[in-house]
Amino acid sequence: MAKRGFFAELNYQAQQAEKRRRQQQAAAVRAHNAAVREAERARRAAERARAAAGRAAEAQRKAAEKEAARLHVEARTAEADAMNKDLAATYDDIDTLLVWTLDFDDFVDLEALKVTVEHPPFDPGQLGEPVPPVPELVYPPQPTYSEPAAPKGLSAAFGGKKRHAEATEQARTAHERAQREWHEAATRQHAAHVAELAARENAETDRLARLAKAESTYRAECAKREAGAATKNEELTKFINDLAFDIEYAIEDYVGIVLSNSVYPDAFPVEHEHSFDLGTRELTLQVNIPEPSALPTTKEYRYVKAKDEITVIQLPAKSQKDRYNTAVHQVALRSLHEVFEADRAGKIHSIALTVGVNRVSPATGQPEYVPLVVVAADRETFGSFDLANVVPAATLDLLGAAMSRSPFDLTPADTSRGVRQRAH
Repeated sequence: MAKRGFFAELNYQAQQAEKRRRQQQAAAVRAHNAAVREAERARRAAERARAAAGRAAEAQRKAAEKEAARLHVEARTAEADAMNKDLAATYDDIDTLLVWTLDFDDFVDLEALKVTVEHPPFDPGQLGEPVPPVPELVYPPQPTYSEPAAPKGLSAAFGGKKRHAEATEQARTAHERAQREWHEAATRQHAAHVAELAARENAETDRLARLAKAESTYRAECAKREAGAATKNEELTKFINDLAFDIEYAIEDYVGIVLSNSVYPDAFPVEHEHSFDLGTRELTLQVNIPEPSALPTTKEYRYVKAKDEITVIQLPAKSQKDRYNTAVHQVALRSLHEVFEADRAGKIHSIALTVGVNRVSPATGQPEYVPLVVVAADRETFGSFDLANVVPAATLDLLGAAMSRSPFDLTPADTSRGVRQRAH
């Protein structure tokens, strides 16, 4: 190969340098372009990831909203169902006013009302715990004397005896001082122990005194309970005896107890007024019932999803009237039944019953009583009925009752023809 000249070599080297520069520049450009492409790819990937995450979040949000909406509908539907169950139970209570009482014996065992006293156990609390004893007195060990060892040999000949005598004197002095200090400490310890014993004895004496006082208070409370129970039982015994001997107040009060035990549903509260005439052995009983407007008028509750509300479907007017009218007739028979059944001794021969409503008169604005059923029944006749199988209105008609033509409209019972009293 021909050898290049100096200038040719310089030119060649310059060309090679330029070539290398261009190659490096091209490589840098390629690297830059690659980095740009990679950055763009990463950017697009990030955008795709963000978009996917957004879609996932939106889907999750929509799913959560859908589930929340489903649960809301489910809860509101359950709420309506619960309201319907309560409503059905209320109507069942009203529709079975007579049947309900037939399952119970209305007799009141007055002897069972006597009070048996049960005293709570006596609880002394911390007073029942003795004051902790004072720990036994233990003195620290008494100091002991230890005499220095005597010198021997050459030590004794060269001043050892003198030094030994001085050491012995110092040891005895120190021992005497230690003895005094020990005795003083023991004396103080003994005095403190005696003071502790005295304090403990005083505390125990005080505890016992307070315990005795607490026991005395407990016995007094027991005695008070016993006395109160004895007084109530004596009054009850007198009441039982008076009832047995046909004392008028006792019969009237017994009827009051029976009627107070007559439990009616909250939707149909009832109040009683009564009096007893011993001469005729007739009980005059007035039963006050709620107005028709006090009873529920809803047939059903329904949840309307489109409006997100629970709507009320009203009972037809006829259903409202039928329910109220039947309840009035049931109350009448129930009241007669409860009194006659509770009066096992037969003190009451007949009952003059009125079932009605206290209201404000729409005509006068004044309070008035509207009688809806007026009936008289004697024990023997009423006792022959099987109330589990009767139609209340038919039974009242058989007894000669004066009945409202429309109790729901609070039309008063027509008593112009009179009511058969104490039929025998």
